[in-house]
Amino acid sequence: MIEWFEDLALGMHFKSPEKRLTRDDIKRFAAEFDPQPYHLDEAAAEQTPLKGLAASGWHTAAIAMRLFVEVRPFGPHPLLGIGVDELRWLAPVRPDDVLHLEGEVVKLVPSEKKPQGLVWIKWTAFNQRSEPVYTFTPIGVVPRRPA
Repeated sequence: MIEWFEDLALGMHFKSPEKRLTRDDIKRFAAEFDPQPYHLDEAAAEQTPLKGLAASGWHTAAIAMRLFVEVRPFGPHPLLGIGVDELRWLAPVRPDDVLHLEGEVVKLVPSEKKPQGLVWIKWTAFNQRSEPVYTFTPIGVVPRRPA
């Protein structure tokens, strides 16, 4: 069980539960946060480079964040971060796609001044066909084990 920075190791892997996106989910998010035709109107979406209705990339990012929280890679500690490296949208996310995350610890740096460490976990979101659709590498702040 992961409880402290010292419990993390390079190469450690995580996998999230799944989340299905519906047509209504895609349109609801887009209407509020990214009102572009390829996220809202199926006929208009067919005429865009996406060739059909697709979730906003920010919707995909929000779902990935939710799945990241559900994994609890830092044990009981909140997910605090200082940034995100290498965020990429790789493929459109469509209605009825089922997403999950897989992550790997790629870097660990203990703080020399604070009782914490920084951890980089490279996450990839996959759809139900095991196709990668999104990647991001957040930089997390994790408390160190008390002396």
